[in-house]
Amino acid sequence: MSSTSSISLAPSATPVAAASRSRRAVRTWLFVMAALVVAMVAVGGATRLTGSGLSITEWKPVTGAIPPLSAEAWAQEFAKYQATPQYKLLNEGMSLSEFQFIYGWEWGHRFLGRLIGLAFFLPLLVFWWRGQIDRRLGLSLLGLGVFGGLQGAVGWIMVASGLQPGMTAVAPLKLALHLTLASAIYAGLVWIASGLDRRRDEAVPARLSRTALALMILVLVQIALGGLVAGSKAGLTYNTWPLMDGGLTPGGLFAGTPWIENFVDNVALVQFNHRLTAYALLIVAVLHALDARRLTPGTGAARRATALAGLVAAQATLGIVTLLLVVPLWAALAHQVAAMLVLGMASAHARLCRAPAPVALRTV
Repeated sequence: MSSTSSISLAPSATPVAAASRSRRAVRTWLFVMAALVVAMVAVGGATRLTGSGLSITEWKPVTGAIPPLSAEAWAQEFAKYQATPQYKLLNEGMSLSEFQFIYGWEWGHRFLGRLIGLAFFLPLLVFWWRGQIDRRLGLSLLGLGVFGGLQGAVGWIMVASGLQPGMTAVAPLKLALHLTLASAIYAGLVWIASGLDRRRDEAVPARLSRTALALMILVLVQIALGGLVAGSKAGLTYNTWPLMDGGLTPGGLFAGTPWIENFVDNVALVQFNHRLTAYALLIVAVLHALDARRLTPGTGAARRATALAGLVAAQATLGIVTLLLVVPLWAALAHQVAAMLVLGMASAHARLCRAPAPVALRTV
């Protein structure tokens, strides 16, 4: 309860202030976790772009935290990689130092995942034990923790798909699932942290609230489609804009059979879908910002909607630059991290648009 001018509320001021500080600590922790997930996605992108993802051929959740520490251990790991199709078909003749480079990226990616697990569950237990997290919030966070554990399993399933005979990279659909699940966990962290003990300072019309939520979902869909582009290396083709293969639509969008597989394996359709969704996202974001500024001028909702539209426009521009430059490492990583920033802004905006209105205060 917010205080009034009544003196009778004075005895509760200290407990209320303590509770506020307690919840602020939880909120800060959640935002730190969200930042770690962004770092995880960035390292994962670098791992993929450097061709490092298949360098560790086993899943050892506990013992795998320790990298090779001797020449013999390095030789054993290298021998395991030399037995993979990726080495035989793409990297035959690779030196040990070159292997250590790609191994370091993949090990770092997995180690960061373990670190995130510890940084999530240990503070969660402490906050819960101290009574700083109520039952509802605790169950929500446990749900996110379960998804985090599932994410590790999905990551290994993705890697295992690239170790199959004839494969030199992971399956695009599994890479997209891995990225989308990480993004959903990140969105969940931002959603919970943004709404923790927050109250909106204006009445947000239901239409704006629904559109804000739709934008968050659309950003997630676009990230999933971006995962398919990355997994199928569709960004290395049709490196022109706004045309594709000299036209608004390229030929052979459904050349493969069965037709449903074109959505995953046909690089023309994969990239075309990513482009179309980017256009749709930009249009919806701009219209939402204009609507918010018209219906609720000068409010936090209007400012957030405007900022979100700006971020979406910047991300679209970065995507075009990445495509035209044929996906250099720096641009691809910037595009991937910027997508997470857009998702974070969309999630916070959607949550705050749904926050309950402040309770009317009584005067004594």
